[in-house]
Formats: sequence, C-alpha cells, structure tokens
Amino acid sequence: MADITVKNLFDGIPESLAEEKIDGLLETSAFRVERIVSRGQASPPGYWYDQEEQEWVLLLSGSAGLKFFGQDALTILKPGDSLLIPAHARHRVEWTDPAKDTVWLAFFFSG
Repeated sequence: MADITVKNLFDGIPESLAEEKIDGLLETSAFRVERIVSRGQASPPGYWYDQEEQEWVLLLSGSAGLKFFGQDALTILKPGDSLLIPAHARHRVEWTDPAKDTVWLAFFFSG
C-alpha cells in the first residue's frame, strides 16, 4: 500500500517573509500546482507577467490587487476568490496585504 501523507497548505510559512515564497506542490506533464505566499509583496515597477501557460488562482487567505494590461480598474481578490488568467494576458500584482499572509494556490496548464 502506498504511503498516504496529509499536508496542510498553511504549514511551513516563515515568520519573516522578505520576498514571496513559492513552493511547488505537484507537477505532471500536463500541469503544475504551486503555493505562493505573499506578505506585502508586489510585482516590480514596470514588470508585467506574460506567461505561456494559463493560470488558475485561488486565494486562500489575505487579499491582493491585480492589474491587467489595458484595464484601468484593479481586480481585487479576497479569500475564496478564484480567477482564470489566460495565457499571454499581461498582468501584475499591484499589492498584497502587508499585515497578514496572502496565500495563493496556483494551477498552471496549457490549452
């Protein structure tokens, strides 16, 4: 019988977080899953993500403001919110909650 291990997505988050923490959780040839932890981090000024893959994110805790290229309004995420970011949709993280952990679950896939 295979070893079955329960893991908690909130375990292993350091007290001090000078930069965003990205942990790979699962990867196959078709997709990958990451836990991302932010605490006040944002994209560098002028930097836009432009990814080959689609990304579906689920915000588990904290809050964040995302900016999509060509849109004036910020997309605000709070716990429980999910968002599909199509491949090559230029975007950036404008802010994350500086007072508590913003924990994202991110699924990257093509198609």
